Amino acid sequence: MEQREVPGDVVMTRIGQAIMLLHAGDREEARNRFGVIWSEIGESGEALHRCTLAHYMADTQDDPEDELAWDLRALTAAESLAREAAVERAAPHRDAGAVRAFFPSLHLNLAADYLKLRRFGAARIHLDRAWDAAGVVEGDGYGGAVRDGIRRMEQRLRRSVAGE
Repeated sequence: MEQREVPGDVVMTRIGQAIMLLHAGDREEARNRFGVIWSEIGESGEALHRCTLAHYMADTQDDPEDELAWDLRALTAAESLAREAAVERAAPHRDAGAVRAFFPSLHLNLAADYLKLRRFGAARIHLDRAWDAAGVVEGDGYGGAVRDGIRRMEQRLRRSVAGE
């Protein structure tokens, strides 16, 4: 199925509005809006929409298992888009670059989820994958923030494993 760029992506605008609510501290309303959008796009929606929504929906969860489930959905969507891009080498998918830059953060979030659940082996796997994926993002701004987050998670994981 070919996807074309549509001026004024309404779904992404709605996701962005819910993200602004989340960043403003209204987790419940953000969660509600994300839930409505997810019910409309579901597992078969555009991969970038699914990845972005699930990535932020995870941050609205109170239960660590629910947070993990949403972060896994985000990773699954990102991986599906990466596979699509690999198949379409001659004409790269328009969202492939955006999702590729998401991978370090996706794996960092999964490492944090597994750490909360005291699943240290899984946390280590995703922390290593975050480091591996961090090479695709610039060293300043977003990339710097992600690398700093990975370093902090590395320290938290070491302290948690030592305190087992």
